[in-house]
Amino acid sequence: MFDDDPEGIHPLFNGAPKSTEFKKLRKRIVQQVREAIDQYGMIEPGARWLVCLSGGKDSYTLLAILYELKWRGLLPVDLLACNLDQGQPGFPATVLPEFLTQMGVPHRIEYQDTYSIVMDKVPTGRTYCALCSRLRRGNLYRVAREEGCSAVVLGHHRDDILETFFMNLFHGGRLATMPPKLLNEEGDLFVYRPLAHVAETDCEKFARAMAYPIIPCDLCGSQDGLQRQQVKAILDGWEKNSPGRRGIMFRALMNARPSHLLDPQLFDFAGLVRATRIQEDSSDIPDLR
Repeated sequence: MFDDDPEGIHPLFNGAPKSTEFKKLRKRIVQQVREAIDQYGMIEPGARWLVCLSGGKDSYTLLAILYELKWRGLLPVDLLACNLDQGQPGFPATVLPEFLTQMGVPHRIEYQDTYSIVMDKVPTGRTYCALCSRLRRGNLYRVAREEGCSAVVLGHHRDDILETFFMNLFHGGRLATMPPKLLNEEGDLFVYRPLAHVAETDCEKFARAMAYPIIPCDLCGSQDGLQRQQVKAILDGWEKNSPGRRGIMFRALMNARPSHLLDPQLFDFAGLVRATRIQEDSSDIPDLR
């Protein structure tokens, strides 16, 4: 699958490192993305996906791996890359369109000044993430409908999913996280997260090895003390003390046992009944004389 034939590779992989380490990384990510796509039933006949790009390491990895699968005939859907320019001061607006044009990737750059709305509505000292995410999602849904797409595809990875789970646990009082496949409230669009099984460190290694032009998020990334950063620090500590802990916790999200939790909406605790011990007929008792 990973030969050296220049005609058998998408431009997004031009210049890929030849090292064994990178080839193993690339193969692992491709396998994990294929696994998520198959396991959660993301492929529909004739589908068109809006692949959302922020310019970060995760979205570059997402785009490259999806095109790798499509190039190899393993992803029979149309892909349209999309970046939502939210009007942040200093945002390098030419980086993504130039990159996508050079790579031959069909794309749409959508400008919506949600930055000014967030700065106006969010009180000083409060985090921007909730409102920013809501505005971004609404615009992406609109673009998906305008482009005839059936799914909005996001670059959230395994660690994002774990962090969201613990944020809900610690701060929201519920067991929930980002699902790999979601139907929006209107019921007309799917939201997919094909990187659901991929570790953040792998995304970072991959994007940096490919030298993709990474754009940092200066809006939320500039705020200190965010709940997500606190949770991430906790998970980093656990992983440092017990390597592999993140993988174990992620597998737990795929192995829920409602009967061993406390939600009566998921399991009928009130309806549990004991088995009645039936007295054996004396004729069924063997004669031991």
